[in-house]
Amino acid sequence: MRYQLQINSGIKRLRAQHNLTQEKFAEIVGLTVEAVRNLEHNKYAPTAKTIDAICNSFNIRPIDLLIDDITKENVDVLQIIQYKLNSSSIAELRIIDEMIDVVRRNYISLRNK
Repeated sequence: MRYQLQINSGIKRLRAQHNLTQEKFAEIVGLTVEAVRNLEHNKYAPTAKTIDAICNSFNIRPIDLLIDDITKENVDVLQIIQYKLNSSSIAELRIIDEMIDVVRRNYISLRNK
């Protein structure tokens, strides 16, 4: 459910960033205005086909709908991380996953102090 809210929020944010009405956004993406309205009001989760249509229409990646504030720096960092992960072995990925868990726990612990 959390990802649905983030994606739907990302869709609304994308539309607003392009200064589009729901009607114009729906036209560009190939949806009905009602479908766009329902997504933006979290009544429905978008299908993979809908996400694909949105991403193709605006030349973005699905992950871009999940990130609150896309900046050049965020995109650069994500691309570097993705490259490094793609070139890692399964054993390395398991270690990286464990390290991320430790870092996140420590960060949350420090933040809550």
